[in-house]
Amino acid sequence: MRNIKIIDDITKDGQVDFGEGYDFVENIEDADAILMRSTDLHGFTLPEGIRAIARCGAGVNNIPIEEYARQGVVVFNSPGANSNAVKEMVLAMMIMSSRGIMQSMKWVRENAEDPDIYVHAEKAKKAFVGRELRGKRVGVVGLGNVGSKVANACVELGMDVFGYDPFISVEHAWALNREVQRVGTLEDLCRGCDYLTLHVPSKADTIHMISEEQLNLLAPDAVLINFARETIVDEPAVDAALRAGKLSWFACDFATPGTVNMPNTFVTTHSGAGTNEAEANCADMAISELKDYMENGNIAHSVNYPACSMGKARAASRIACLHANVPNMIGQITRILADDNANVQRMVNESAGENAYTMFDTDEHLDESTIEALKQIPSMYRVRVIK
Repeated sequence: MRNIKIIDDITKDGQVDFGEGYDFVENIEDADAILMRSTDLHGFTLPEGIRAIARCGAGVNNIPIEEYARQGVVVFNSPGANSNAVKEMVLAMMIMSSRGIMQSMKWVRENAEDPDIYVHAEKAKKAFVGRELRGKRVGVVGLGNVGSKVANACVELGMDVFGYDPFISVEHAWALNREVQRVGTLEDLCRGCDYLTLHVPSKADTIHMISEEQLNLLAPDAVLINFARETIVDEPAVDAALRAGKLSWFACDFATPGTVNMPNTFVTTHSGAGTNEAEANCADMAISELKDYMENGNIAHSVNYPACSMGKARAASRIACLHANVPNMIGQITRILADDNANVQRMVNESAGENAYTMFDTDEHLDESTIEALKQIPSMYRVRVIK
């Protein structure tokens, strides 16, 4: 039996199903793995028995992933599972910022006691004349799970769509509508855009990537939409652009002390992925990742270890080694196996940055002394025996 500790509310109805062979525990010291959403684990000391953490969502800034990697703990996320929900929210922000919807509704509420409101509303509507999305230029920064869907949806709306992503994957490139025009620089993307929407993770090279220089390249009365991460934009620069009339609206999913005091903003409660369907999709993906790792040692969608798979574990033993990406690690492993006269059916080794993963199947169960010798290799973080 494998024990799972659930942190946070994973789904609206509270139902989480791992199937047979799994049990849920209250005490984290009794758990083998964690399923979570938004709790901040920085500063939290994991019990030694935790082998993996799966987050129901894409962002992992609430998890110290490198620290846990050195403890041999694989951290998974669920990229793309909530992408449709975020896409729909972005499209809603584009329409709301273009048609005076909120302002018009506010006028109606403020004049609700007027007995002649029908007549007066016909006159008032001139103040809320907007513009259509069709034919407008939109720039999409980041063409991953969300960005590619947003770009394709904008094509369907008849917009002139440009995309910027120097690291686009083959999978997402194939998914793009042929009418999405890719550009080579962020500046070329921003130039003349009526709408700019951001869909990149928060990293060293994306923090404040949208600042005064990029905002000055946009078309007059442009709309900026940030449903990625709050650090992507330079808030003082956005505030200044709004007050100067360079930006007509700023829509974002992050209520910070800066954004809530900006004029002409739509600020939501980090709810871009807040749908029942997205929650269920994220939970399903996270559970599937955890189960495949716990049962077979396979890694998919980890943020601190490389993707690696050898299919279903069918040999007498499958050994999984989580270690630093250093020279001669494979040599040390195979030397110990040779001393035990172990017959290795298959072996794979993958690396990602400073961390690496080696997995192999053996014809017979290894002696405890052999497992202990593997654990004593310098820079070996954890050795798992999957029977």
